[in-house]
Amino acid sequence: MALTPDAVAKLAELARLSIDSQNVESTTGSVSDILHMIDQLKQVDTSEIAPLSHPMDLAQRLRADQVTEPNQREEFQEIAPAVERGLYLVPRVIE
Repeated sequence: MALTPDAVAKLAELARLSIDSQNVESTTGSVSDILHMIDQLKQVDTSEIAPLSHPMDLAQRLRADQVTEPNQREEFQEIAPAVERGLYLVPRVIE
């Protein structure tokens, strides 16, 4: 995919990025190189490759499910601006 400097400038504007006019040409080349590399990666046949969540076959160490903090619900609700039946009340944001 070939990009033009105008297209890169428009993309930068949409992404709210600031690219100096003197750097638009070099940025256009860099982005075009990245898109070319992505096109090359798309051509690789990965149909025989199983998906991985991690390249190492390791088990996740889990910590014990134990309560380590005291229950301070009552203290927190006492200082809350608005509470009703044990729930925090907040102002409506969406009409």
